[in-house]
Amino acid sequence: MDTTTTVITMAAVLAAIVLAFAVGILVRLVRTRRELRRAGLPTGPRWVFWGAVLYFVLPADVLPDPVYLDDIGVLLLALRTVRGSLGERERGTAHRPDRQPAR
Repeated sequence: MDTTTTVITMAAVLAAIVLAFAVGILVRLVRTRRELRRAGLPTGPRWVFWGAVLYFVLPADVLPDPVYLDDIGVLLLALRTVRGSLGERERGTAHRPDRQPAR
């Protein structure tokens, strides 16, 4: 095997690993949103969730798709925003004795 083939193979393997990581984050985002909705908790602005999903799926990116770093960043930001709405809900009920979460 020559050097060029080795480099291309390594780049393809690295891109596949990063893509798998991005898909894993997308799955976590969807599951988190679904669990929050089932629990009756707010899931944050809908445009954040759908914008992150569209950014991941659509071919137009800030960085070329073999890199996926921008996709991962957008997905992580959306996951943080969705989970942040859970934190706001918990902080909102923590100081009100009549609205303590069930244990």
